[in-house]
Amino acid sequence: MKNAVDLFISEQKNWKKEFEILREIILSCGLEEELKWKQPCYTYGGKNMVILGGFKNYCMLAFFKGALIKDEEGILEQQTDNVQATRVIKFTKPKEIIKIKDTIKSFIFQAIEIEKSGAKISYKKTEDFKIPIELSKKLKASAKFKKAFESLTPGRQKAYILFFSSAKQTKTIESRIEKYTERILKGKGLLDCVCGLSKKYPACDGSHQQLKNKFSTSSR
Repeated sequence: MKNAVDLFISEQKNWKKEFEILREIILSCGLEEELKWKQPCYTYGGKNMVILGGFKNYCMLAFFKGALIKDEEGILEQQTDNVQATRVIKFTKPKEIIKIKDTIKSFIFQAIEIEKSGAKISYKKTEDFKIPIELSKKLKASAKFKKAFESLTPGRQKAYILFFSSAKQTKTIESRIEKYTERILKGKGLLDCVCGLSKKYPACDGSHQQLKNKFSTSSR
């Protein structure tokens, strides 16, 4: 009988073979598998170790605490300067995975030992991140907005700062800030549920989309 990961891989159009090879390697290291965030995720003692991801131009294997893994060959990649913990390996062909099969296993065993040791990632504090000028202006212009933003958890503040900062043009940053102002005033994080329907509240699991689809179908 197929489980959730079996079904996930069988439905893949672009990276089916790559996922099959990666899955075999990962499971040979003794990790447990399940579907999280709609992707195959592998755990040890209930702790997330690695996760698979498929994109338009590549698929990847991501290590949740990759920043702590010793990587003398420079195989692990930091996707952006703001990613503090996760490190990834990108693939476009099955042979690329097979070529570094033993290295992937060594990384996984390292990840297990890191988890056993209780080692933690030293995350930057909110004040260590550069706040975009557009957000600074908004904070100064509205005491209400400033109070709401500063009342958010450090993690939620950082998520907004990074999201706003990722835009290159001032107009885009300002547009994003305005779009999420109401959410911030309600004390919600960037990815928090605002409809109240999520089974994973406060995280959003897309339940509002199911409700929309239900209404749109019934109205036809």
